Amino acid sequence: MVNVEVTPLPGIGTRQDFLSRSGRRIGVVSHRDGHVDLIVSKQDDTDACVASIALTVEESAALANLLGAPHLVAQLREEAAGVHTRQLPLSPGSPYDGRTLGDTALRTRTAVSVVAVVRAGTVHPSPRPDFTLGGGDLLITVGTPDGLAQAADVLDRG
Repeated sequence: MVNVEVTPLPGIGTRQDFLSRSGRRIGVVSHRDGHVDLIVSKQDDTDACVASIALTVEESAALANLLGAPHLVAQLREEAAGVHTRQLPLSPGSPYDGRTLGDTALRTRTAVSVVAVVRAGTVHPSPRPDFTLGGGDLLITVGTPDGLAQAADVLDRG
C-alpha cells in the first residue's frame, strides 16, 4: 500500500505526494487558484523538485483518466471479494440532476460508494460530496449487489 502524505502550503494550496519504489517522491501541488503542478522531488530533499509540470484543468482530468478510476475499479475487482462495481447513469431530469453528490446520501442510504463520475468522456475520480451532478453523468460505484440496486433506484426516483 502506498502512503500519500498531504502537506499544507500556506498561501499556495496543498502538496500530496508519495515515495515511489525507486526512492523518488512523486506528487501534485494543488494551488488555491485551481491549477495543478505534477512534481518529482529529489531523493534526499523532498522540498527540492527535480521536475515540475504545470497542468491545465483539462490536462489534469486526462491524467486522472489515465491513472485513476479505471485502475481503481480493476484493482477492486481483483482484491475485494464480495465487492462489485456498477456504472449507474444519471438521467436528465433525475431528482439529483443539478444537485450535489452529497444530496444523494448514497453511502448512508445504500452503503454504496461513488469512486468516479464520467462526464462527456472526462473522468472525475474520487468526487467530493460538493461535486455537482448533471444529467448524462455516469457514476462509477462500488458496493454489494443489493446496495447497487438500491443506489440505482435512489438516483432514478430520489
